[in-house]
Amino acid sequence: MQTMRKRSVIKLIGLSALSLAALSACGKKEEPAAPAAPAPAAAAPAADKLKVSFMYVSPIGDGGWTFQHELARKAIAQKFGDKIETSMVESVPESADAERVLRDMAGQGNKLVFATSFGYQEFVQKAAADLKDVKFEHATGYKQADNVAVYDTKTFEGAYLAGIVAGAMTKTKTVGVVASVPIPEVVRNINSFVLGAQSVDPSIQAKVVWVNEWFAPPKESEAATSLINGGVDVMYQNTNSPAVLKTAEERGVYAFGKDGDMSAFAPKAHLGSAVIDWTPYYSKVVEDTLAGQWQTGNFWWGVKEGAMDLVKIADQVPQEIKDKVAKAKSGMKDGSFAVWTGPIQDNKGQEVLASGTVGDDAFLRGINFYVKGIEGAVPGAK
Repeated sequence: MQTMRKRSVIKLIGLSALSLAALSACGKKEEPAAPAAPAPAAAAPAADKLKVSFMYVSPIGDGGWTFQHELARKAIAQKFGDKIETSMVESVPESADAERVLRDMAGQGNKLVFATSFGYQEFVQKAAADLKDVKFEHATGYKQADNVAVYDTKTFEGAYLAGIVAGAMTKTKTVGVVASVPIPEVVRNINSFVLGAQSVDPSIQAKVVWVNEWFAPPKESEAATSLINGGVDVMYQNTNSPAVLKTAEERGVYAFGKDGDMSAFAPKAHLGSAVIDWTPYYSKVVEDTLAGQWQTGNFWWGVKEGAMDLVKIADQVPQEIKDKVAKAKSGMKDGSFAVWTGPIQDNKGQEVLASGTVGDDAFLRGINFYVKGIEGAVPGAK
């Protein structure tokens, strides 16, 4: 009974609604329906940032090699703003740990990775073979792949400029170098420093002590002490810390900063710093990657490209020597001067570049000898 009542009520309501609709239609002209409001446009998806990571062999506070890479990383982060996101891992040894770090960087979404030491080469190759969607840049190496480029700065140009200053400032006519690892890059820098010194005084001799590490301040200091005890009064280095400069300050001799401006570490001993600026190269690589134009290759930039310079030349250096440095630097910029121009002999008296011959890149990258005037032999050289 109750159900039937409910049905009757519903039926009555329905008939009433139909009657009202009919009356309304008779007394009012039909109007077109208002157009529906357009749906709000979907927000465009935010473009993904290019994630860029850097792997360093020494601490960022080394004052030299790694510090300069870190300065460049910060520079590109500021330049490209929200287009990129950068990160770094410092003090990564040249061992299997390097490959682990590279793979971890890729796993975190980094599509552009800079490995900044020679000893990372094999680990970059292994990681790159599996991670085809990641672009790898390896500093100072020579092995390339479809997704691996190699790059370097012409540090030998900075070494030569420092050598000019050393040639004028040595009183013992014996200069020295604290060397890291015996690879062509380092041997080339040692020789270039000595060639620069001999451009001022051809009779200058040189000594080298190897520490076989990139960053080992106690060993670097010991090596510097050994050179000083052997009669060296002006030192260069191819290591990553300011230990050589500090030792020079303590012993009352001269030295140079390498890779970064190290003048603050030893103001009395400091004659100048051969400084690398990685920013121009890193900026180009990031621009190319963002534009989808990254390419593999072997890139070697120097004074000409603004990647190398000798800065903070000491006040006590004679003006004519500063002018000589400026002239050489100008020649490097416009291509009218090349450090490795014959005649050049090795320290056994054999001619390695004939008169007027300029060493090409293949020659420079294969140097494994000492030039005339340097004691001893390159470790491992035949």
